Amino acid sequence: MDLLRSHLHKVRIPELTDRIHKDECCVSFDTPRSEGGLYVDMTSFLGFGREHVAWNYEKTGNPVYLHIVQRRKPEPDEADRPLKKPTLLAIGVEGGFSDQEPECDEVFEIIILPDFFPLPFPSVDLPEKVRVAVDKVIHAESADRKQQLASWVADKKTVSAYAMDLHQLDNGVTVPPTGWKCSKCDKIENLWLNLTDGMILCGRRLWDGSGGNNHAIEHYEQTKYPLAVKLGTITADLEAADVFSYPEDDSVEDPLLAQHLSHFGIDFSSLQKTEMTTAERELDHNTNFDWNRIQESGKDAEPLYGPGYTGLVNLGNSCYMASVMQVMFSTHPFISRYFEKQSLKAAFATSPADPTLDLNMQMTKLAHGMLSGKYSVPNKEGQEGIRPRMFKTVIAAKHPEFSSMRQQDALDFFLHLIDQVDQANPGNHELNPFTGFKFIIEERVQCPSGKVSYNKRSDYILSLSIPLHEATNKEQLKVFHEKKAAMDLDGKEVSNEEIVRPRVPLEACLASFSGAEEVPDFYSTALNSKTTAIKTAGFKTFPDYLVLQMRKFVMEAGWVPKKLDVYIDVPDMIDISHMRSKGVQLGEELLPEGASGDNKAEPAYPVASEDIVSQLASMGFNYLHCQKAAISTSNTGVEEAMNWLLSHMDDPDIDDPISKDSWAAEHTVDDASVQTLVSFGFQEDVARKALISSGGNIERATDWIFSNPEASSSVPVDSSTSNVEADEAHIPDGSGRYKLMGFVSHMGTSTHCGHYVAHVLKDGRWAIFNDNKVAASVDLPKDMGYLYFFQRI
Repeated sequence: MDLLRSHLHKVRIPELTDRIHKDECCVSFDTPRSEGGLYVDMTSFLGFGREHVAWNYEKTGNPVYLHIVQRRKPEPDEADRPLKKPTLLAIGVEGGFSDQEPECDEVFEIIILPDFFPLPFPSVDLPEKVRVAVDKVIHAESADRKQQLASWVADKKTVSAYAMDLHQLDNGVTVPPTGWKCSKCDKIENLWLNLTDGMILCGRRLWDGSGGNNHAIEHYEQTKYPLAVKLGTITADLEAADVFSYPEDDSVEDPLLAQHLSHFGIDFSSLQKTEMTTAERELDHNTNFDWNRIQESGKDAEPLYGPGYTGLVNLGNSCYMASVMQVMFSTHPFISRYFEKQSLKAAFATSPADPTLDLNMQMTKLAHGMLSGKYSVPNKEGQEGIRPRMFKTVIAAKHPEFSSMRQQDALDFFLHLIDQVDQANPGNHELNPFTGFKFIIEERVQCPSGKVSYNKRSDYILSLSIPLHEATNKEQLKVFHEKKAAMDLDGKEVSNEEIVRPRVPLEACLASFSGAEEVPDFYSTALNSKTTAIKTAGFKTFPDYLVLQMRKFVMEAGWVPKKLDVYIDVPDMIDISHMRSKGVQLGEELLPEGASGDNKAEPAYPVASEDIVSQLASMGFNYLHCQKAAISTSNTGVEEAMNWLLSHMDDPDIDDPISKDSWAAEHTVDDASVQTLVSFGFQEDVARKALISSGGNIERATDWIFSNPEASSSVPVDSSTSNVEADEAHIPDGSGRYKLMGFVSHMGTSTHCGHYVAHVLKDGRWAIFNDNKVAASVDLPKDMGYLYFFQRI
């Protein structure tokens, strides 16, 4: 006890602001249930496994630790467990998903390093400071638990600004308890009651063409009556009713809903629930996966264990992250950087005071967790896998979407990962594992004068459109559509087994990228006027790893965005050597530099194209949002505005009015972001324009530049490529022959909902990584990928 008293000055009583890591080691995936238990530093409150706690003592000199050992209690039979369906998109709260770990018996003791001298706890002989400190650690919410709860609990509805003073018309309207129908069409579902005039109208048309006909929102645009309640969600529990505010463009709370309903003769106490609320529809997507071929469900697959076959537990819609990281840690650059050449001890020694917030440490921890085989051992359910909570916390820091529990686009996460790893290794190409993924695209633009310009840009992915007209099974498709049309007339549905999907060769997708493309409104410095130019593109360099993204979302008739239900025939090996660009050719004349006059006028006040805005609004989007989308894409077209709108719907300022002052303010962008884009090889003026159009978001600005080649295509080759050329020495190049080594597949109507799965070629065979389930692939769904990863041969 004297030894402990001599170290009392090192013992801290935790405060409310302290992050207590008592669930998992900060440098490994050891937990209190692991052999040896977990040691919590009573100074920093960081947790360490038995193998790693001595490293912390060497680094900090902190000697006093709370040793936690958990042993699982025998579990009750499955039949004895009550099952309760969640009603809230949350975890660990009433009505949410159950997050209960297996029940455990816990044993505590005080350990003093370096000799691991044990003292019992609880004990009246311990100094009071130690008893209080340890008691607070034991009863406190852990850092992981706090982060988990904060991420899961959905935003609480706010009281509508229009509810308390809502004007209701005395027009004699009485709403019956049943038999509702849209006043402007035959829709009998997804109906909304306007709380001002009692009109019953259908809701918005959904992305897949289902839902309503937009009559409710059109009524608001005509009348400006602000609030509507969804019929079928009104019960005696009025808090569960779905009230929507059109000017606030969100689900809201109406404290006077009972009074507002009574105005139209509605006795809410007698109504039964017949429709799902918006939140429940989201919940339904999270509790019901479409188990299909992508997951190889129903196949008798051999579970795989050992190094490189460690599953990642789904933390709540984190499959987008897990699928990408499984592929990344199957590539040589990532294995070398964070596993073979980086020990856990070295990463911890160079980490800051809190290693849980250091990307290098958490990447190394994840690499060793996935590749060591330590956590990939069989149990009765297959394998437990590891929970990458600390990695998710640090990689998603300051990113509101990735730090949430909402589903995300795997491509967006891949780009975000590139950005974060690049920031963690500034200017150090040898330490950056993404160096091997980088390549240079050279674009050639020829105007009617015959003169040309060349522009280089660097990238990490090649985004490919899918030319459906190149499908190889056109005859089968024709027969299928004729059969489907006949069955539709008879009121019959086509079964999944009967559906015929287009099959498009990957070669056709690659050809669509390198083929000639018209650039309208191209300003030719040779003609001193706008004209239509022809653009072609090719690879200036071939990367070690080539990442292809398949654009599976298109605009259907009526400008409704829809996911393509299509198969891509992807060979095991590809040769894209013919796609290498040739540069300036003998006899070619470059376009002259600059435009005549070279005047730089002040930016004019933006005006949205009414044609673009009206078409977007007809799909059910907010009118103001449509105006912003048109302005932010320079009125390029409906598809461009739609893409901007879909990626900016959660922006915090999306509802701010458009004004000259706000628009001018938006033209002031962060210089650091500009320089980041410049380091990617883009011109400074183009980078600024892209950031303005993308709200300062670097990833969206990059997408904007790729989607608007005319923004930089009229700039001479010398000035437009200087930054790329400065970086070119560090960009790999070699053969254009590749083999497929992995792909990420997606199921669902949108990249922001559904489920992601990874397939990786390891040890000469394909393996499926479906969260913490890892098995040998039986029926490889190679033709259903969203992201394809190729390795140079």
